[in-house]
Amino acid sequence: MVRTPLTPEERLRGERLGRLLREARGERSMVAVAASAGISAETLRKIETGRAPTPAFFTVAALAGALGLSLDELLGRCGPEGATASGPARSAGSVGSARSAGPVEPAVVPLIA
Repeated sequence: MVRTPLTPEERLRGERLGRLLREARGERSMVAVAASAGISAETLRKIETGRAPTPAFFTVAALAGALGLSLDELLGRCGPEGATASGPARSAGSVGSARSAGPVEPAVVPLIA
């Protein structure tokens, strides 16, 4: 499967996400934050530098949790102009989402008690 090239807007959104995550990390080491989020330090480095501008939703959610950020805040600061968590400005290319040509079925994630 060939991946569609990213648009300039998607690249900018990835750069904004990386800057926001880097700022939120503060003095914490990249290794410590990555371990807390359950990802590799290399993945975090790529996201922070914009080399991975469209990380998976669960990666973004894990990083947000490790850094004490809400997903609403991330969307507001990194998403398309005028985006809100419930607003219509979200598109198939939003931060952390997969782009597809058709409708996407919601994922069912079992909760472990």
